[in-house]
Amino acid sequence: MNPTSSMSSEDVARYLQNNPQFFEEHADLMSRMVIPHPHGGRTISITERQMLTLRDKNKLLEGKMGELIEFGEENDTISEKMHRLGVAMIAAATFQSVLHTLNFHLRDDFAIPHVALRLWDRPQGADELPEFTDVSKELQVFAETLTQPYCGSTSGFETSSWFGEASLHVRSQALIAMRNGGGTIGMIALGSEDAQRFYSGMGTLYLERLGEMASAALARVLR
Repeated sequence: MNPTSSMSSEDVARYLQNNPQFFEEHADLMSRMVIPHPHGGRTISITERQMLTLRDKNKLLEGKMGELIEFGEENDTISEKMHRLGVAMIAAATFQSVLHTLNFHLRDDFAIPHVALRLWDRPQGADELPEFTDVSKELQVFAETLTQPYCGSTSGFETSSWFGEASLHVRSQALIAMRNGGGTIGMIALGSEDAQRFYSGMGTLYLERLGEMASAALARVLR
């Protein structure tokens, strides 16, 4: 490189990266160089600047660690609730007790204000139960195509009417297909007045587990 040509900051950085022995050959330069303080007008040594950089990185790592711990604690709490629900569902011996258990835990333990359920096949004597109210063929086909729970708006879904008088106020829902073997036997709808309670793109692992537990319990008591 022509020594009289101007060097850009990228050129300097590239040279130092390619010549790490530079600071060994000019060790005294390190003690004499000063650079601007990142949070003020005064100048500081390179060593002090490195310490500030490390301190900022540590703060960033501490923040990320705090987030991970918080997520871990939230997952532990949800796992405990899912365990309580699972144990209660196993103990439920009748159709009505399964429904009561599911509703109780979702509303009281998970704080989900609105829970509704529909089953496609109506057994004898179940004509008066809302869980066996007829649903459209379109909804049954939609349930069949769900590879994971749907989360989002209630707009355009007949499921919004399942929440009774609260239907006009429900702004978000989660729809969980229930399956027995390979076939879909029904759907669970969870509703909330909070438009962000169930949103597109949210994690659905626990909703999937909920659907599996409810499916197994209902299939057992409806045999």
